[in-house]
Amino acid sequence: MNLVLLFEEDLVAPDRARLSGRRFRHVREVHRAVAGQELKVGLLGGRHGRGRVIAMDGDALDLELAFDGEPPPKLPLTLIAALPRPKVLNRVLASATSLGAARIVLLNAWKVEKSYWKSPRLAEENLRHQCILGLEQAGDTVLPELQVARLFRPFVEDALPALAAGSRKLLAHPGVPVPCPRDLREPVTLALGPEGGWVEAEVASFLKAGFEAVSLGPRILRTETALAALAGRLL
Repeated sequence: MNLVLLFEEDLVAPDRARLSGRRFRHVREVHRAVAGQELKVGLLGGRHGRGRVIAMDGDALDLELAFDGEPPPKLPLTLIAALPRPKVLNRVLASATSLGAARIVLLNAWKVEKSYWKSPRLAEENLRHQCILGLEQAGDTVLPELQVARLFRPFVEDALPALAAGSRKLLAHPGVPVPCPRDLREPVTLALGPEGGWVEAEVASFLKAGFEAVSLGPRILRTETALAALAGRLL
């Protein structure tokens, strides 16, 4: 945790917060905070700054707050990711958030097992928690926009044109001879498929919507590895 992320309900006054639960345990056991110590803090959706520990007991600690900085800017990146298997979903969401993606869409695809959609990890509470972990890692305070699209064709044909308007539209697909571009200076909408790639009909749908098919080369990468490599290369 590189940032202690605070919520409105933590505030007991404009410049005071009381921290408990997971974040309190992390500060106590990992940061080994003591009275007088300063921690990097941020208010969800707002500014960041410093929090000085003024009191601590067995269940919570009290912080004196001073917000004086802005969160890091978001990448101009909309990530459209085929829903990964449940145990990978958490890592992908946290990684995309920590990288600074402004918008994340979890999309159905032919190679996405139907059982994935029944996973408790798709519960709104868990999706939000993973994004919060990504914010804590990156020192950010602003959640990405998050959308879940269970139907491929209606999303690509009806919602995607407006979503991707004004951006460079890229479809990541293994084996494509066109290399992924580098260091773009414009908003990007990136469609990242299952680990084996999109099926031909899905590729055709994205191309029809104005996407360019690109790749990182002949190797097939894990979703979270491909995401980090693509984001670093593009932006």
